[in-house]
Amino acid sequence: MNHAAPVEICYENMRFLITSNPNSATMQKFTEDLPYDDGAPPPNEVVYNWLELLKSRFQEEPGSCVAVHCVSGLGRAPVLVALALIESGMKNEDAVHFIRQKRRGAFNTKQLLFLENYEPKTSARTKSRFRESKVHCCVQ
Repeated sequence: MNHAAPVEICYENMRFLITSNPNSATMQKFTEDLPYDDGAPPPNEVVYNWLELLKSRFQEEPGSCVAVHCVSGLGRAPVLVALALIESGMKNEDAVHFIRQKRRGAFNTKQLLFLENYEPKTSARTKSRFRESKVHCCVQ
């Protein structure tokens, strides 16, 4: 199976590395595990845990990079990154386009529908704390 090359997605003070399935040599670098069904949108518990992870990670280490993986790097991982972008204030459709600029073929129909209907869960206060970092980056 061909896997897409890893890509970095940066927005404001958030950095993500979207990869395909890690191997035994790289698994140690993946510390959190938020599995959900291939081809599906994430369940509420995964969304909650993902947002909590990001809130703490980007507050503790502004500008750090969070690696996200799934088997092909085209579905579940990009969905989680899109959720982070939407939670930080980006419009849903802009988040999809932003990720697809670097990750062609990202998202299936179910995932696109989920993202289209997704309502941000974080408050304006949390969004502003994400933005407090002086580290900024953009898609290159």
